[in-house]
Amino acid sequence: MPRPVPRLAVRALVTRYAVAWAYLAGVTVAGVTYLLLPGADQAAVMRWASTNVHNLHQDPVGCLVASAFLPSGSIGAWPLLIALALFGANRVLGNWRTIVVCAAGHVIGTLVSEGIVAYRVSHGALPPADRFIIDVGPSYVVVAAVAVAILYGGWLARAAALLDLAVLTFAGGIFSGLFQLQVAAVGHTTAIATGAIAGSLAVWQRRARRQRAAHNQSDEQQVGLPPAGPGAASPAIPGTSPSQAGAAAGRRAADQADQPRPPA
Repeated sequence: MPRPVPRLAVRALVTRYAVAWAYLAGVTVAGVTYLLLPGADQAAVMRWASTNVHNLHQDPVGCLVASAFLPSGSIGAWPLLIALALFGANRVLGNWRTIVVCAAGHVIGTLVSEGIVAYRVSHGALPPADRFIIDVGPSYVVVAAVAVAILYGGWLARAAALLDLAVLTFAGGIFSGLFQLQVAAVGHTTAIATGAIAGSLAVWQRRARRQRAAHNQSDEQQVGLPPAGPGAASPAIPGTSPSQAGAAAGRRAADQADQPRPPA
C-alpha cells in the first residue's frame, strides 16, 4: 500500500503555493457561481465587473478586482490555464511577490489598453459605445505569471508556461488585432511586459536578500564559533580581531603555566 502523505508536507505545499491555490479557487468559485445565475443576472454581473472606460471612471477598484476573478469565454478551461502559469511563478517569487507582480500585470494591462480606447473615443477614432465594452477575465494575471515562469522557472515550470502561452495565443487569440490597437491584444502585450519587468525586479530583490542573509550567517559563524574540544581555541569575543583573540588566548595559557602546581 502507498504510504500516506504526511500532514506537515501537505501543509507546507499549501503554504508555499498559497497565492496560486487561492486564485485558482477564487476563479473557480466565481465561474461556477456565474454559470448558476439566470441570464439577466449574468449580463448584469458582466456589465458591473467589466473594466471598460465607463466603469474605470465610476468604480475602478471594484471592477478591477471583480474582472480578475470572473472568467470569460470557455470557463471550464481557466482552472487549468491558471494552474499552468501560477504555480511556476509562485515557486519563483514566493507568495507576496506573486501577488504584486500579477496584480501589476492586470492593472497596468487594463489601464494601458482602456486608456488607448478613451483617447481614441475622445478624438473620434472610435464610437462612444466603446466606452462600455465587456472586458473581463483572469488572462492578464495569467500572462504576467507566464512571463515570470518562462524567464526564471525550472524546466517543468517553463514547459507548462510555454504550453499555456501557446494555448492562449493560438486558441484564445490574445494577440489578434495588436496592430489595430485592439483592447485585448494591447492589454495582454502590456501585461506580459509588466510581468517580465516586475518579475525580474522581484527575483533580483529576493536573490539579493538571500545573499545578504547567507553572508550575515557566515559572519556570525566566524565570530561566535564554539570550541570543538579541549585543545580547541577559545571562542572569539565580538568586537575583537582574530589576532587579538589569539593573543588573549596565548596570555591565558602563559598565566596557567606560571601557576604553582602541587607536588606529584
